[in-house]
Amino acid sequence: MARLTRYSKFEGDLDELDSSELMQMIQEALLGQGMNDPYDPDPNARPSMDDLFDAILNALAERNMIPEEMLAEAMQAGDIQDTPLGQQIQRLMDKLQQDGFIRKEFDDQDGQGGGAGQSGESRFQLTDKSIDFLGYKSLRDLMGGLGRSSAGAHDTREYASGIEMTGELKPYEFGDTLNLDTTATLSNVISKGFENAENSDLVIRQSEYNSSAATVVLLDCSHSMILYGEDRFTPAKQVALALAHLIRTQYPGDSLKFVLFHDSAEEVPVTKLAQAQIGPYHTNTAGGLRLAQQLLKRENKDMKQIVMITDGKPSALTLPDGRIYKNAYGLDPYVLGATLREVAQCRRSGIQVNTFMLARDAELVAFVRRVSEMTRGKAYFTTPHNIGQYVLMDYMSNKTKVVN
Repeated sequence: MARLTRYSKFEGDLDELDSSELMQMIQEALLGQGMNDPYDPDPNARPSMDDLFDAILNALAERNMIPEEMLAEAMQAGDIQDTPLGQQIQRLMDKLQQDGFIRKEFDDQDGQGGGAGQSGESRFQLTDKSIDFLGYKSLRDLMGGLGRSSAGAHDTREYASGIEMTGELKPYEFGDTLNLDTTATLSNVISKGFENAENSDLVIRQSEYNSSAATVVLLDCSHSMILYGEDRFTPAKQVALALAHLIRTQYPGDSLKFVLFHDSAEEVPVTKLAQAQIGPYHTNTAGGLRLAQQLLKRENKDMKQIVMITDGKPSALTLPDGRIYKNAYGLDPYVLGATLREVAQCRRSGIQVNTFMLARDAELVAFVRRVSEMTRGKAYFTTPHNIGQYVLMDYMSNKTKVVN
């Protein structure tokens, strides 16, 4: 349970609680919906308004923000939602909707509304505003101990005639931006006379050449990501949201896409990422890498990379006829060979693969190191507690150095 904190400002009048403060309080509950059932996960499960009610109730109780009399009355009631406390929580839920953080939805009566649970049950979706808010909150938390970092585009070793000047001078060439160095240019022209001036007399100051990058984040959502009493998927989603916010605000020229891989693989928009679920069960790394390459081929960027977050060995493969071949025991040579062929294709396409492994088995360490060597990428062996800083530190490092 979280450390208890008493907010005397709100005692007895929870209606004064601001929506953004409430969102911070329930952030982990919103992102942790993948823990719906560690032993039988449902990838199609969607949170209901009752889930939201419980998340707010638990957050208020953990922070000791509910007056004792109100809490006692609620605990003795047959239905807590009919008590004054329940009514206040309902008003807070209405405020989240009015302020644009959630969008209330209903499953169709025939059960075709796109979620698990009872037909006609009231559910909610996170809005773009909510996703952006959670991304900023995750970024602030994950980057809290990293210090300042420069903002802008990705630095490279090349120079251009752009805007940020470095002090280096060069003769003007056709196509250069006219960042003229007045002193050097006039010196050339005056010595030979203005009537004899030529293009070669023009001198410009160079600027650093800033490139753009295309990134695909591969998120493992196989069964092992929530087994063994540890939720590894929620921290991975927090990192993905933080990366999305970082790129949108600091590197608007970049592109970022997300792919979930399990028995197969599919692209998900960032608006759906926060409520993504675990399942099905296996790890089709080759399928994830193949889809990531297809997405990156559409991007006209100077740098392309795949960031893969996983905790397990490749254990599934999509066969040419569409069937899924699975083997959860050891590194299957057939699955491993197909996966490494996709890695080799990444190398030929100039795509770097950076891997963040949440486990330390000897076979997995060897596999990740081989992937990194083949694509000249990076490998990190982390835990769910520090993966956020490692992922962001790695992405930020590409702002100051291009890894060849």
